[in-house]
Amino acid sequence: MTDTNKVLVIKLSALGDFVQCFGAMRAIRNNHSNANITLLTTKPYADLAQQSGYFNDVIIDTRPKLFQLKSWLHLGQKLNTEKFNRVYDLQCNDRTNIYFKLFLKKPEWFGTAKGASHRNISPTRKNDLAFYGHKQTLALAGIKNVKIDKLKWMNTDISAFPLTTPYVLITAGCAPSRPEKKWDSQNYGNLCIALVNQGLQPVLLGTESEKDINKNIVEHCPEALDLTQKTNLFDIPTLARKAAFAIGNDTGPMHFIGPTNCKALVLFSGSSDPKRHRPLGENVDTIQQENINDISVKYVLGKLNLPT
Repeated sequence: MTDTNKVLVIKLSALGDFVQCFGAMRAIRNNHSNANITLLTTKPYADLAQQSGYFNDVIIDTRPKLFQLKSWLHLGQKLNTEKFNRVYDLQCNDRTNIYFKLFLKKPEWFGTAKGASHRNISPTRKNDLAFYGHKQTLALAGIKNVKIDKLKWMNTDISAFPLTTPYVLITAGCAPSRPEKKWDSQNYGNLCIALVNQGLQPVLLGTESEKDINKNIVEHCPEALDLTQKTNLFDIPTLARKAAFAIGNDTGPMHFIGPTNCKALVLFSGSSDPKRHRPLGENVDTIQQENINDISVKYVLGKLNLPT
């Protein structure tokens, strides 16, 4: 394969999984330095992909339902018109296996689709983080230099935030549809009080859905800095690189913190497996209890080597 060929990378969702793909995406870019590389993704991740610098183009996938025949026809026409020579499927699910069938002339395909030229059928593909499964898939293409992307390209000006060093990042929210993954706001409030007593500034991160949670924490600990709706995803790695450490639930922002090598502690309920869903990073630690609120503030402080 020459660098002038056209390459398609497929990664549709979700936020944490998307971040885990950046190392693979960078390796693909490095190994096809002069190729035209296109990403097929869903709308929420298009800006991240474009800002990364790893892609020449981005195609938005509307994820058509089975009965939306016109949408399927449009997608199939788009994929075939582009004349991709090679496809790296980093999603590897039933949907992308169908996408393989849309190609009239099959490109080289690295993924799990039946009939693909290079299938990752390793029984260990799902035994650990998705990152390691992607390494297996890219190894089939002779790509060996897959490393964690430390997100250095995500760097913003955070001077306007009234930060006091040392500070600690707190991500107390989670997807609204997954309340079982949420450590109670009162626990976070008590934790923040303990951090303040140790001379640390708690800094609360969140979007609209975390507004009430973080408000409760501030009511419990007024010294906490509430940055709800004041940051974007690109601010998070910048904040993390200068933080003393970070604490949070199993939620998307923690995946932007871990790769920066910020010391991070992630709290898990029994509804997800830390072995498969923890953030990437050399300094990431986890705590898990079936009921996440059985995790005590005292135990969290102990894991952080702080007085209880």
